[in-house]
Amino acid sequence: MAVANKWQAYQQHSQRDTIDINQHAPLVKKLASLMMARLPASVDINDLIQVGTIGLIEAARQFDSAQGVQFETFASQRIRGAMLDELRREDWLPRQARRNVRQIESTIHQLEQQLGRSPAEGEIADSLSMPLAEYQAMLAECKGLTLVHFEDFHDDEGNGSRQIDNIADADAATPLDSLADEHFRGALIDAIKQLPERDQLVMSLYYEQDLNLKEIGAVLGVSESRVSQLHSQAIARLRTRLRDWT
Repeated sequence: MAVANKWQAYQQHSQRDTIDINQHAPLVKKLASLMMARLPASVDINDLIQVGTIGLIEAARQFDSAQGVQFETFASQRIRGAMLDELRREDWLPRQARRNVRQIESTIHQLEQQLGRSPAEGEIADSLSMPLAEYQAMLAECKGLTLVHFEDFHDDEGNGSRQIDNIADADAATPLDSLADEHFRGALIDAIKQLPERDQLVMSLYYEQDLNLKEIGAVLGVSESRVSQLHSQAIARLRTRLRDWT
């Protein structure tokens, strides 16, 4: 197995910075669980844990305490990166879900232009000519929606431009670099401020307070699945307002 090979290589590595992999194994499970809260049920958490463990081992091999960064912080970035790379390879967001995402975003954009504000759930459902419950079920299928999808560079059939592969290089800006960009941060902050109050609260509790969906549900007095719907809807609203950046 890949994990076993990585572990053997790690054991043979210089002991300049000795890191106990077993001690930090719970970090992998924690990050996998947090990521699963935003992913479809078809994703196997054990697959995430396996690739996350590889990321942990690689982090242990590369870590240099002289850089002044805590190992957990250093490792978390690489564990998440390993998991995201695996999800991209597995094409985890179904094509129908991508179509639903685009339909929701297009509808939100049109309503915002007409109303001059963020549309309510009922207004979005009416514009889609479907009952509110059906719209909410569509949101549930979009679980795992992020601000920028790798698949945004392709069409619904998985075809299209491969330019991103051709121009990628080691010096290119990463998503983290883009988030750190002052202009993008400003646009993102403004977009969040324009979200409905409940959506703002969900985003704050999830991303700032690090609460999971169940804990957020307890705060809002709704079910975990309902929080997942609200999260997907909030991200769809943000993607609509940040079209120039995606």
